[in-house]
Amino acid sequence: MSTEHDWITTPITEELLRGALDLEHTEHGVLPHRLPAWARAQNTDGQLAMAESQPSGIRLAFRTRATAVELETRPTKRIYVGAPPRPDGLYDLVVDGAPAGQGSVPGGNALTIDMAAGTAEQRTGAPGTLRFDGLSGGAKDIEIWLPHNETTELLALRTDAPVEPAPDHGRRVWLHHGSSISHGSDAASPTTTWPALAASLGGVELVNMGFGGGALLDPFTARAMRDTPADLISVKFGINIVNADLMRLRAFGPAVHGFLDTIREGHPDAPLLVLAPILCPIHEDTPGPCAPDFSGVAEGRIRFRATGDPAERAAGKLTLNVIRDELSRVVEQRAAADANLHYLDGRDLYGEADYAELPLPDELHPDAAAHRRIGERFAALAFAPEGPFAADGPFAADGPSPADRA
Repeated sequence: MSTEHDWITTPITEELLRGALDLEHTEHGVLPHRLPAWARAQNTDGQLAMAESQPSGIRLAFRTRATAVELETRPTKRIYVGAPPRPDGLYDLVVDGAPAGQGSVPGGNALTIDMAAGTAEQRTGAPGTLRFDGLSGGAKDIEIWLPHNETTELLALRTDAPVEPAPDHGRRVWLHHGSSISHGSDAASPTTTWPALAASLGGVELVNMGFGGGALLDPFTARAMRDTPADLISVKFGINIVNADLMRLRAFGPAVHGFLDTIREGHPDAPLLVLAPILCPIHEDTPGPCAPDFSGVAEGRIRFRATGDPAERAAGKLTLNVIRDELSRVVEQRAAADANLHYLDGRDLYGEADYAELPLPDELHPDAAAHRRIGERFAALAFAPEGPFAADGPFAADGPSPADRA
């Protein structure tokens, strides 16, 4: 740590964090989570445990006159056996709503994953420090967005002026759940995942429950959403259920009903948008499971392929087109008694023309340019004057806060 400033260390508490559902106290600091402790206790899936601990959408938010800020963290880096090293996770600095810098923290823990063997081993490493300086000396709102794809233990926040929690600007809270695409997949940075971009364009506060490999209609996820204060809610189902070959059509429809029923227990009137999958050609009409192709892993390329048989749809196996039809049917049925329930076909965000221009590099995940396109299109559709998240709706910014309604 540099000694050229008179540093003030501020404890990192829930009041300084946005987008986290839980804050686990560790031996040396705190670890933000996107599922509460009780939900994590019901989960036995290592992939979901890793995904929910990666702080997509989580940011420190505070007001200060500081000209220099240091954040000490212990990240967990992922190492894939046989593949080139992954780049360090990015932290995005936002000052008074505008991008103001980026940085990374090297070192930290190392999680070595052997995808072929299905094993993972973690090694503890040293913490590191991120520093932003040269900031203006006036009072300002600062956000530090944590890496969307790198588990990050927060150890210390140091500034050269006092810090207080960022004020409430009355923005609506948008709670979103989805798969790795919502998590951020191959987005360029934490503020450029499609949900973060859409939230910025829509002028709302994001709580991102997009979990890589984990949008599987888990009841504990529905209950966590039920209990999270929010003005606007969206759920995106499909790709994980298909590529995990998790369930058949008979189980899928009732599970969607149950998930939506649970959300409505806590949010009976909030706008609730059900998103069907974006285009993914390998699974449009071919069921899962999805399998990785490791032939290009030494060059840093992993591609995915569908291993099911299209003829198996007759026995109830799911494809993306089957799921879109079923989601549309469920929403149409429920909307007769729920005026605030809406449906959006994901191909309106990323469809055939987009795939031709911006193909999925691994046949499964959008790249950074596609994330931007999806975020911009979602904002244009959802936050439009006639859209489901229109600013003049029943949960507009001048209405009661989600905390008041909780």
